[in-house]
Amino acid sequence: MTLTACHSPKKPGEPAARQAVAMRVATYNTSLFSDDAGGVIRQLEGDSTHARKIAAVLQKVRPDLVLLNEFDYDDAHRAADLFQQRYLEVAQPSGGEPLRYPYRYLAPVNTGVSSGLDLDRNGSVGGVGRERGNDAWGYGLHPGQYGMLVLSRFPIDEAQVRTFQLLRWSALPGAVNPADPTTATAFYTDATWKQLRLSSKSHWDVPVRTPGGVMHFLVSHPTPPVFDGPENRNGIRNADEIRLWREYLTPGDAPWLCDDQGRCGGLAADARFVIAGDLNNDPADGDGQHEAIIELLEHPRVMRMPTPRSEGGEETALAYAAKGLQRRGAPAHVTGDFGRRNGALRLDYVLPSTGFTLTGSGVFWPKQGQPDAAVADGSDHHLVWVDLTL
Repeated sequence: MTLTACHSPKKPGEPAARQAVAMRVATYNTSLFSDDAGGVIRQLEGDSTHARKIAAVLQKVRPDLVLLNEFDYDDAHRAADLFQQRYLEVAQPSGGEPLRYPYRYLAPVNTGVSSGLDLDRNGSVGGVGRERGNDAWGYGLHPGQYGMLVLSRFPIDEAQVRTFQLLRWSALPGAVNPADPTTATAFYTDATWKQLRLSSKSHWDVPVRTPGGVMHFLVSHPTPPVFDGPENRNGIRNADEIRLWREYLTPGDAPWLCDDQGRCGGLAADARFVIAGDLNNDPADGDGQHEAIIELLEHPRVMRMPTPRSEGGEETALAYAAKGLQRRGAPAHVTGDFGRRNGALRLDYVLPSTGFTLTGSGVFWPKQGQPDAAVADGSDHHLVWVDLTL
């Protein structure tokens, strides 16, 4: 999109006026991950049809600021370099003009990082394959799997970025060790519970410097609320990962809320922000504690806005309904197609704070048969965008 800035001439001696800036903000779960360490790098070094489709969607929508979920992290940032240089910055079939982001942020995540603890309670620590992943701080078969990548046309204030990769789950006020409801037995031992990390990947506060002032990009990817037992440990963790943002936005002292750099407390009361990510929680359907996402949507600092929608999502949700998979949520609001068992759900969010003007929104999900549908199937999720003036 074209950025515009509007301002009145400054009189001598007056401080510089804040400019009004139009920007498009998006989130996209790209599914650019591999079960093998370095696998995404090898794919991108070749000619990845998958990556070309993801790049084509980004070139079509052209967000100014975007979070990519499920983009494998590597310490040398090789995958990010390859994706930007060989895919985004090259015009793709069915895409748009080349797209260049001069600024980005990426960092380690908890997925695949060994905890040294028996987190799945199978009697052993680590192992190979899925057993190793089950004992990682966040489920993953190697460190960095399902990572995150922020791309921006505006400068990022890296010195002020806050990450919450190491925050203990038990530090969250009201957090409770998951327990089997039939026996009331806590799933984790006390020693394990005190060490567990809250974020399955990480939570980042990325300050972005725009001509209209600093905007905080609050990004995360909570664990799916499935793949557990009667104790519902993943469902509870998902809800508490979402709740962390509510705590971060709520005024008052929060001495427990300390980032990985040792700075404590939440977001300043006058700060503007956008929450973005695959939050793995639908307000009405599917697994998960729906009140967690509803309470975030209804937080006093979050803008009340029309829900982004698409024709392709509506078409898909109605097709599942015709086969007997009924849902309570609006069909046009879904953001991904998760197969015959789960159907279509709304899991991906871009939530601006109050203080912005909303000028548009949508989900990039064309109907079947439309030209853009050829690139929209690169992931089981679809890109969600909002247009804002700040």
